[in-house]
Amino acid sequence: MSLFGTSGVRGPVGDVVTAELALAVGRAVGVDAETVVIGRDVRESGELLADALAAGLRESGTDVVSIGVASTPTIARSVGWYDADAGVAVTASHNPPEDNGIKLWDETGMAMARSRLDEIERRMGVDEYALATWDEIGGMTDRGDAISRHVAAIADAVEIDDPPRVVVDVGCGTGSITARALRELGCHVETLNALPDGRFPARPSEPNADNCSALAAVVEAIDADIGVAHDGDADRLLAVDEEGTILEGDVLLALFGRDAVERARSASGDGTANEPLVAAPVNTSLAVDDALADVGASLTRTRVGDGYVAERTNQPDVVFGGEPSGAWIWPEETPCPDGPLAAARLAALVARHGPLSSLSAAVPAYPIYRAAVETPEKGAVMQALGSAIADGAGPGPIEETDDRDGLRVDLGDAWYLVRASGTQPLVRVTAQARDEERARAVFEDARALVESVVENA
Repeated sequence: MSLFGTSGVRGPVGDVVTAELALAVGRAVGVDAETVVIGRDVRESGELLADALAAGLRESGTDVVSIGVASTPTIARSVGWYDADAGVAVTASHNPPEDNGIKLWDETGMAMARSRLDEIERRMGVDEYALATWDEIGGMTDRGDAISRHVAAIADAVEIDDPPRVVVDVGCGTGSITARALRELGCHVETLNALPDGRFPARPSEPNADNCSALAAVVEAIDADIGVAHDGDADRLLAVDEEGTILEGDVLLALFGRDAVERARSASGDGTANEPLVAAPVNTSLAVDDALADVGASLTRTRVGDGYVAERTNQPDVVFGGEPSGAWIWPEETPCPDGPLAAARLAALVARHGPLSSLSAAVPAYPIYRAAVETPEKGAVMQALGSAIADGAGPGPIEETDDRDGLRVDLGDAWYLVRASGTQPLVRVTAQARDEERARAVFEDARALVESVVENA
């Protein structure tokens, strides 16, 4: 299994993630980088890991620009601001406090491509470094203006004529930049859990419905227009409407996608754009397809993972990319998921078009079912499933099969996805249709197929 997953290296500090690992990553990245930006989230372990990374880079003759504690999108944007060749975020994002991690960014501010990650891992495996002599060690520069530059970039990208009242749940992480940016745009902002603390004592770092009930209650209680919540490094964003209802990720994806399409058409000068596309992973709801079709746009699907979505946003006519888990990418601004920018875009959307509850109600809701089947042989099971589906097993009739990430089977009026978990001995089953009875039938047939293959594996 590769050291670098879709979100970099993550795991328990002192076990998977150590100073020794960080030193090796720094040395390996430094082989072909002259300048590298380093930043970290609020976890206490991040300081020593950042120090070890900087030591490895400087040993390789690479200059280091340290921006200290900052959100991951701030770190990614800083690569370009400081003319660096790469960036390193020391963060475990939405993982629990005992974890930390290392995520690498290329010279464009995009998550580093798999080919480059594989080369870095190869160097680490054979200690293939190019350490500098005593008089060629890289320098170290501290920059304290990165967050201010990020705030200014958001204020320059977003215009709000009638600023709404917003509650920002920082989650004790790095998301206070969102409050700064919204205030810069004229919004009245209240904050929750704004004291940085890498133990995340107020709520778990992941911004989901189970963890953000306090935000929903406050938004409703003080008659705010919207609420937003971040994870530890503020690359993700969850939204709450003025009634205290937490929006499903697919709904927010549809709203952001439609808005990006409309703004792209407006920017084109003649009110048109060439077949605008929105990038999203294979497990995205049909509701997003239908919401985009209403504005003459369509969805282009990717593998699961914000890095894959970001890669797709590099293609012509892709105006937005997102994951229902809360990663939102506007390629004209940055190829990194940017939670603070998402908050500003959402505030502008509400100011321009009215209450978030009304906007979300216009997005169709379709039944979706999920299950997981345990198996220690998930690789063999997935291979057998591919053969079985190709031979006509499971729900049908099949219009198209997509094998870029598991197997997504398009049935025309429904779809199902079978996909091996990247971290657990599971094969996950997801099914959806526009009709409740059809969705349930497809799901039951797909789950039965997986269970049968697992039993015979």
